[in-house]
Amino acid sequence: MLESAAGSEQSRLVVGLMSGTSVDAIDAALVRIAPTADGQRRQVALVAQSTTPFASALRAAIFDLFPPNLGTIPRLAQIDVLLGEAFAAATLQLLADAGVPPSAVDLIGSHGQTVYHAPHPDPSSSDLPTAPVTVQIGSGAIIAARTGITTIYDFRVADLALGGEGAPLVPYVDYLLFGDQESLAIQNIGGIGNVTLLTRQQGPAGILAFDTGPGNMLIDALMQIISEGRQRYDQDGALAARGTICEPLLADALEDPYFTRQPPKSTGREQFGLPYAAEFYTKGQSLGLSAADLLATATALTARSIADAYHRFILPHATLDQVLLCGGGAHNQTLRQLLMAALDPIPIGNVEDRGIPNDAKEALAFAVLAYETAHGRPGTLPTTTGSSRPAILGAIAPGLQCKLW
Repeated sequence: MLESAAGSEQSRLVVGLMSGTSVDAIDAALVRIAPTADGQRRQVALVAQSTTPFASALRAAIFDLFPPNLGTIPRLAQIDVLLGEAFAAATLQLLADAGVPPSAVDLIGSHGQTVYHAPHPDPSSSDLPTAPVTVQIGSGAIIAARTGITTIYDFRVADLALGGEGAPLVPYVDYLLFGDQESLAIQNIGGIGNVTLLTRQQGPAGILAFDTGPGNMLIDALMQIISEGRQRYDQDGALAARGTICEPLLADALEDPYFTRQPPKSTGREQFGLPYAAEFYTKGQSLGLSAADLLATATALTARSIADAYHRFILPHATLDQVLLCGGGAHNQTLRQLLMAALDPIPIGNVEDRGIPNDAKEALAFAVLAYETAHGRPGTLPTTTGSSRPAILGAIAPGLQCKLW
C-alpha cells in the first residue's frame, strides 16, 4: 500500500534511470533518500553512478521510431522490451560495481526513452478525436523481472491526464533538493533545454518551469550531418568556437512561435528533431555557411532562446541570484560563454557547486520521483506543467517483494 504523506519514513535506497533525447547512454544513479527533519525537503546522497552507452544497433533502432519515421507497432513493442533489458542490465552492473545486492535496493525509478511527445496534437493529423499523448518505452515489467526490484515507470501520462504538458518533470525535485533560500534558475541543457525557477522564500508556489527550446539536439544533429555520422556532438563547442554566427539565420530561427508561447509549455523531437535540423542545414548551405558557422549559429540559437525565455518569462517577476547549469550542454564551453554574455550580469554556475553531480542529476531526479510516488505524494505542480492539480506519477511493476511502505 502507498504510504500517506503523514506516515513515518525511513531512509531508502533507490536507483534512478534516465535516457535523454540525445539517446547517448543510460544514466543510472544509486541514491539514499530520506526526509529532512521538517519533512519539507529530501536528503539525497549519491552512492554510485554509471553511464552505459547504447549499442549502436539499438540506438539506430530508437532513432527510427522518432518523427518523421514513427516505426511500426511490432517494432515499437520489440524495442520497448529490448530497452527494458538494457535498463535492467545497466542497473545490475551499477549495483555489482557498487557491491550492493539487488535485495538491498528498495525501488527503481525509470524515466525510459521518450519516442513521442505531443501534449497538443494537430487536430488535422487524425480522423479520430485528438488527445494529448506521450510515449516512453523501456518496459518497467522487464526491469522489475530481471532485477527483482519494484520499478516505477511511465511517469508522464498521469500529468497529461490532468491537462498538463507531462513535462518538465524535474522541477519539483529541484525544489526538494535546492529549497527556496535564494532565487535560482536551474537550467538543464540536454537534447531539449528546460528551466526551473525557484523563487526566494515562496515555497512550491514560487516554482515556474518550462522547456526553453532546443538544447543540444540541433547542435548534435548538425554535427552528425556535417561529419557524415562520424561524430555525434561538438565536443566542448570546439568547432562552433571557430565559426561566425550568421545573424540572419539566427533571427529566422528565433521567429519560431514556440519561443513566444506562454509557459507552462514543453517541446521535443517532434518540433526540433531531425527534420528541423535538415531544414536548418539546408538554409545554412544556401547562405554559404561553413560547417563551423553552422555550428556557431546553432549554438547561439540554444543560448539566445534560453536567454530570451528568461527575459520574457522569468526576469520580469524575479531577481535571480544565480543560474545553475546541468546536463550535457553544461560541458559546452562555447555555449556557456554565449549564455554568460546574454545573461550578464547574472552569475552562472553549475549544480555541482551545490553538491549535485551534473551527469547523474536527471537519473537522481527519477529516483526521487519514484520515492515520492511510493509515499503517495505528487511529483508535479500545476505551475510547472499546467495540470489541473498535482499528479502522483507513474505505473508500478512489482518486484520480488512489492514493498511500497
